[in-house]
Amino acid sequence: MTPQTLAIYAAAAVAEIAGCFAFWAVVRSGKPVWWIIPGIAALTLFAWLLTLSPADAAGRAYAAYGGIYIAASLGWLMLVDQVAPTRWDVIGVGLALAGCIVILAQPR
Repeated sequence: MTPQTLAIYAAAAVAEIAGCFAFWAVVRSGKPVWWIIPGIAALTLFAWLLTLSPADAAGRAYAAYGGIYIAASLGWLMLVDQVAPTRWDVIGVGLALAGCIVILAQPR
């Protein structure tokens, strides 16, 4: 995985998590409904960023992105939710990232 690909997937993950969090905050945490507006913008940015993936097919781009998303979600867990990941969380991230690398590194 090139640094550029990693940057694209990392930015997409932050955008997706932020967008979903905006909806979560409105529904589950009682934030004002206008929080959905930046949430929609973030989810739109997420979708556009995934189109920049070097993967040759959309499904492959989404599959490879999944590992980065899982890792970013645990980062969100620690930084925003202020919850420490468990040993199982860390093992799961390792497996997901290994899958991401396998998908992106396959011969073309």
